Amino acid sequence: MVETRRDNASPIERFVHALIGDALRVGASDIHIEPGETGYQIRRRVDGVLQLTTLPPEDIAARLPTKIKVMANLDIAERRLPQDGRLHIPAQDHAAIALRVSTLPTLWGEKIVLRLLGGGHQPQIENLGMEPDQQRLFLRTLAQPQGMILVTGPTGSGKTATLYGGLRHLNNDRLNITTAEDPVELYLPGVNQVAIRPRIGLDFARTLRAMLRQDPDIIMVGEIRDLETANMAVRAAHTGHLVLSTLHTSSALGTVERLIQMGIPAHSLASSISLIVAQRLLRRLCEHCKEPIASSSSCPQSGGQTYRAPVGGCSQCFDGYAGRLGIFELLEVSNVQFAPTHPSPPPALRDLYHHAERLVAAGITSREEVLRVLPTPALPQDSPG
Repeated sequence: MVETRRDNASPIERFVHALIGDALRVGASDIHIEPGETGYQIRRRVDGVLQLTTLPPEDIAARLPTKIKVMANLDIAERRLPQDGRLHIPAQDHAAIALRVSTLPTLWGEKIVLRLLGGGHQPQIENLGMEPDQQRLFLRTLAQPQGMILVTGPTGSGKTATLYGGLRHLNNDRLNITTAEDPVELYLPGVNQVAIRPRIGLDFARTLRAMLRQDPDIIMVGEIRDLETANMAVRAAHTGHLVLSTLHTSSALGTVERLIQMGIPAHSLASSISLIVAQRLLRRLCEHCKEPIASSSSCPQSGGQTYRAPVGGCSQCFDGYAGRLGIFELLEVSNVQFAPTHPSPPPALRDLYHHAERLVAAGITSREEVLRVLPTPALPQDSPG
């Protein structure tokens, strides 16, 4: 819980601290402070879904953007252009809570989004949600001295947690690990972390060039956004470095296609990329209030079990869900058959839908949640029980 350490803190400062403290308590990732025609509303994103929370008092609402900009050292006079910054809030355990601040001028005023960065949580590979064979493959690839591991998926799919889980597993006194991140979301003691600053010309490509002159063993590039960065990452993987990065694609095989479209030769990808991880995050059904429904005998994954359905929520959850876990698709690029322009998948590729189907059959998540995250009718319909 966040606490105000100054006894003379103003009401608006106490409100901001309480807002952040409540968000931490429920495990929110973001806080949205949104202006409207008649006033401000505040929503927070919990388990990937926005929910309305306390409306700010009228005497505080209009001053909230300015106060947060002051706390984040942003220009309070500039209201026409977006701004980005960071702020740190003291907590009871004496560790500061780090937040990323983003402002956006809208029709009725400045919208503020606060992203809670890490909250001190250190991701671990065994808690990501990978199936046992997927986890063994991931660990085996991390143990290789060189090559590239790419993690793919849309924004908010848990890519950062997977990367940090891998770095945490690798981190020791014998390895020089350097990262380029935009922004640095979680501090890893012993890892050399560089915050990308495009406004002064410190982009991913320039940072990667400098990193390669720093005798690295392992490199993490927060995101491959352009051909120059992609070429340098491939070259680093060719020259004895283990490279971890992300790319915004919808599937593991789509990552190969995207890099070929960017201009990377297929033979370079085949010899540099070791593993591609595609992932999404699904909400878990609440263990306190989920209810069984009859499963369809047409589903081979059910094994005679019953599925579970959310019933609207209880005091322990929100809308019948509590927490999230990942679904994964892991592709070893050595198994891909490369054509001149388009790669072909190996015959035994297990995709995201199969992983999701097994979680539904086990009563861990619901079919509705799978279709929300993967909007394709990949799972057979149940008959009501």
